[in-house]
Amino acid sequence: MTAGDGPVGEDALPDRSSAEPVGRAPAVRPFLVTAGRVAGTGTGPPMPLETQVVATAPGIEKLDRLTFERRDIVALCRQPQSLAEVAARLRLHLNVVRVLAQDLESTGDLAVYVPRPEAAHDLSVLRRVIDGLRAIPDSRETTP
Repeated sequence: MTAGDGPVGEDALPDRSSAEPVGRAPAVRPFLVTAGRVAGTGTGPPMPLETQVVATAPGIEKLDRLTFERRDIVALCRQPQSLAEVAARLRLHLNVVRVLAQDLESTGDLAVYVPRPEAAHDLSVLRRVIDGLRAIPDSRETTP
């Protein structure tokens, strides 16, 4: 095979083996992913970013039939995740994740657990959160 046998400009392709991130996604992409919607199928205010989502058994079973971001969300949520964690791990806009999570909930592929707003003002809940955070071992405190 000679240099002229391959696709035009094949020699000019950039080396994709480096770990450099790909450029920014176009600004229109979130609009396309959600079909222009800024809210899911439900009514009322958007889900808080701390809302917990977890894949359901039917969602896992039809994982190979879900498309693109929906498949990624269900696959990631085999363990409970907050909407903020899902958005960060999948590098998706938070509002896109909110819309898709509501869609996936309506089809039975995700279970959604919205926190009670009054829990944020309950001092006993805040104390348990603080105690739980203090109980997490610090990686700097490892013993040889």
